[in-house]
Amino acid sequence: MSPRSRHDAPSASPSAGAPERSRVRVGIVDYLNAWPPAWGLLQGDREDLFACRCELPAQVARLLAAGELDIGLIPSVEVLRIPGLRVVPGACVAADREVRSVLLVSRRPINRVERVALDLNSRTSATLVRILFEDRFGTRPELIQRPPRLDEMLEEADAALIIGDPALQVSRRAGHQVWDLAAEWRAMTGLPFVFAVWAAREGVEVDDLVGHFRRSLERGMAELPAIEREAVDRLGLDPEVVHRYLTENLRFELGPEELLGLEEFYRRARGLGLVPAEGRLRFVEG
Repeated sequence: MSPRSRHDAPSASPSAGAPERSRVRVGIVDYLNAWPPAWGLLQGDREDLFACRCELPAQVARLLAAGELDIGLIPSVEVLRIPGLRVVPGACVAADREVRSVLLVSRRPINRVERVALDLNSRTSATLVRILFEDRFGTRPELIQRPPRLDEMLEEADAALIIGDPALQVSRRAGHQVWDLAAEWRAMTGLPFVFAVWAAREGVEVDDLVGHFRRSLERGMAELPAIEREAVDRLGLDPEVVHRYLTENLRFELGPEELLGLEEFYRRARGLGLVPAEGRLRFVEG
């Protein structure tokens, strides 16, 4: 079974002992980088427990904040912006160095960029852009939000932030410079960068479900060749690009180094007033 398209509900009906209203509503980012941690859920594992839907990153965060989802694989910055969220431990979407799918494409040298068009689907990467310009490049360009159409973005701005699957199709072109933002973060901090985490909203009882999210990732890692084939067929990407992206660029374990990187990201975001000063990481038990 392949990953479901955005808005699709699970095809199987819940078991007789678990009516529709009792299932945990789960939002999954509709990008390739989310397939490994969500693979078991996308394949229909425990449809008696979970009702899944796929959306773009900003939409998953919006639905979780609105109470229309119970758990979401959300942009990591939203953990501190949405009140009461708890992180589900174990899995994430992160990069140790180059991530390949979060790119700043510019018509100018970085110190001459005055206006940046941000992919409107982004939350964490948009925050990372602001931090890097302030703390690494020493400038503060104007930021605007636009649909992820690179040529149009570069007509309105000196540089453009492209994330997710569209970024995997960006090629280096004459007259343009490309910065990988995870690599720039690593150069500045020496730490990995965490782009997305599973998070549960306040009041949702999910402590006994943590193991299912761990098993979803375990199945994804065990079935990476199937994920790669699906990505090539569905997204039209080069097989070598997909293989290196999933096996070399991305990390999916929320371990000690990833947590250090996440805390450093939050510290810098707080310093620039991009997240609430009082926000702190909280975790689901189990």
